[in-house]
Amino acid sequence: MIRPEVKICGITEPEKAEACVELGVDAIGCVFFEKSPRHLSIEKAGEVVAALSGRIPAVGVFVNTDIDYIIERVEKCGLKGVQLHGQEKPDLVEALKDTGVTVIKALFIDGKPELDAASEYNANAFLIECSKGPLPGGNATAWDFRSVGDFAARHSLVLAGGLCAENVREAIELAMPHALDLSSSVEESPGIKNISMIKALMEAVERAAHGLYGTKNLRRIF
Repeated sequence: MIRPEVKICGITEPEKAEACVELGVDAIGCVFFEKSPRHLSIEKAGEVVAALSGRIPAVGVFVNTDIDYIIERVEKCGLKGVQLHGQEKPDLVEALKDTGVTVIKALFIDGKPELDAASEYNANAFLIECSKGPLPGGNATAWDFRSVGDFAARHSLVLAGGLCAENVREAIELAMPHALDLSSSVEESPGIKNISMIKALMEAVERAAHGLYGTKNLRRIF
């Protein structure tokens, strides 16, 4: 069945990474932002990625940092992708793509850079969410998913922010994204993922996408 890919972001424990594989998750995210409760050291991130055994990719999440910091973690942790979640410049996207990693650039409904900035970036995909709360990211805030429906027709879209098993059907129907990114909505506490909640989410995505995309060939991001 055709469905959007699912990335579970902010994984902090190797056993939860392995469980994501078993549940059919398409990618996980490791956060490298010290102000986040999900921040990982290079050593801990390496353990999380190793638990995947190469079965699904890991994406590193970075906020307004330099290329050397990013590349060190890509190489030492075995990351396959990079998510830039701040106000990074287009030339950083180009430089990272030149190294062979997949680059996802975050754009924001209520922040900078806005959706219109997509034309300035040559990213592999764009993650879109609102920008409300104390930390970069969705901060579990839902928003009008319909507002990016046209965007998904022109770009590879990763939908994020306030997604959960209860509203994922509405989000998919309104935005028709290529991928979904979830973190706090599948946690029992900040940084600690709940496997039952991830399972329920994956089942909800399968139900929601059933027949919706038809024979459409969804672009793979992860």
